[in-house]
Amino acid sequence: MSHSRIEIAEGDICTQAVDAIVNAAAEPLLGGGGVDGAIHRAGGPAVLEECRKLQGCKTGDAKITTAGNMPARYVIHTVGPIYRDGQQGEPELLASCYRRSLEVAVENGVKTIAFPAVSCGVFGYPIPAAAGIAVDSVAKFLTQDDTITCVRFVLFGQTTFNVFSACHARLKEG
Repeated sequence: MSHSRIEIAEGDICTQAVDAIVNAAAEPLLGGGGVDGAIHRAGGPAVLEECRKLQGCKTGDAKITTAGNMPARYVIHTVGPIYRDGQQGEPELLASCYRRSLEVAVENGVKTIAFPAVSCGVFGYPIPAAAGIAVDSVAKFLTQDDTITCVRFVLFGQTTFNVFSACHARLKEG
């Protein structure tokens, strides 16, 4: 991770001037609530048009489209797990979302990327557990592939920001 950095920010992922932003999407990739709806609204019809051609996305996987009207070049759509009890493969699927998003990013020449808190909204994943998985998965990927120079977690709300910041601080400590 010597050439890569992880940043934590509170804000609107749709306004990030990075190569790619990640969308916490539902399997059909046709927009919805939360981050997904905000990205589709901000990106405009070009995002939905490309999503329709992708014919959905499986949980734990990721697919890429244009970012349309947003400052980013791409949107990487990933489908996080719906949280039930943490015993139905949710941790592995959530880790896969981050890993697959980064793999798709590297395949498409992305150097800077912004993630939301995948699965923490309507999918109900507890923020402390999700933050640990997110930060650990990204850090692990960056130790194996230093193509991406900056991963920014862009979080909605002070509580989510604080939890991700604490996980990031623990990572930096050791």
